Amino acid sequence: MSELTLRRPDDWHLHLRDGAMLEAVLPWTTRHFARAIIMPNLVPPVVTKLDAEAYRDRIVAALPDGADFTPLMTLYLTEDTDPDDVAAAYAAGLVRAIKLYPAGATTNSASGVRNFDKVRPVLERMAGIGLTLCVHGEVTDHDIDIFDREAVFIERVLDPIRRATPGLRVVMEHITTKDAVEYARAQDDTLAATITTHHLVINRNHILAGGIRPHYYCLPVAKREIHRLALRAAATGGDARFFLGTDSAPHTDANKLLPCGCAGCFTAPNTMSILAHVFEDETALDRLEGFTSLNGPAFYGLPPNEDRITLHKTPPSYPSRIDTADGPVTVFDPGFPLQWSVS
Repeated sequence: MSELTLRRPDDWHLHLRDGAMLEAVLPWTTRHFARAIIMPNLVPPVVTKLDAEAYRDRIVAALPDGADFTPLMTLYLTEDTDPDDVAAAYAAGLVRAIKLYPAGATTNSASGVRNFDKVRPVLERMAGIGLTLCVHGEVTDHDIDIFDREAVFIERVLDPIRRATPGLRVVMEHITTKDAVEYARAQDDTLAATITTHHLVINRNHILAGGIRPHYYCLPVAKREIHRLALRAAATGGDARFFLGTDSAPHTDANKLLPCGCAGCFTAPNTMSILAHVFEDETALDRLEGFTSLNGPAFYGLPPNEDRITLHKTPPSYPSRIDTADGPVTVFDPGFPLQWSVS
């Protein structure tokens, strides 16, 4: 196959940041993606309906001329979140999901949840109105090894929340383990999972073997090869409960290279080229459209995009880094030559 046409894809987990960084990275998403679930972990976080309105307006103001892109907003769940404000934001069509960060789990998550009982009224209201909960699925206990935190979260937090809140729609975001794949497959249609581009490509050896590679450091951290292979099987297998959430997370090189560097991989520019490579490797190019363009809208109750993009079997050209007013940002390097271009 030398050409493949797909419905225009969506990104169901995206970090755009704010200010100068937003202006620099947004065009790389709008080139290929029609919609994206926008992460709310700014400083300060996007907690209320008014916060989400203001952030959406800043994103729209930063759109390149002629860009056709819809930001799908989320609210950051805190122990003080008002269920009435959440319901009002959803009723207004402003937000598509609420984001649960366990406190301290990842970038700008200090305002996240420590006592899950305190957010039960919000979760119950969400179940009643059909609003989706997007979950960063890791515990933060210091006695739990970082490579085990996703599996422990499923057992100790996620499954109890779902059992206590029937009907709550949940997306397990950026899953990284065979455990998460198996859990998602065993549940009903109120649960889905996103998989990132980079977790289909790297395992923990890419970060640590032969020297530390900070541009491959992300949270949740990449795991063993058996887990990467499980993710590839889930993404390319045609199961509608799995879909793309890039978790593209730009940080300046200066912040990535600190003694305590930031977690995140910036994949927005080359995600579609990388995915075409992965799906071709798995003899599954016919399933790429489902993963990138159909499964996510179906779960969120949205129509698939009418526009199309076409991938050509031609080596693409992407920058190794982009310049921002805050400093350069390195683009994720998959470690192999890319063979598919997007038009």
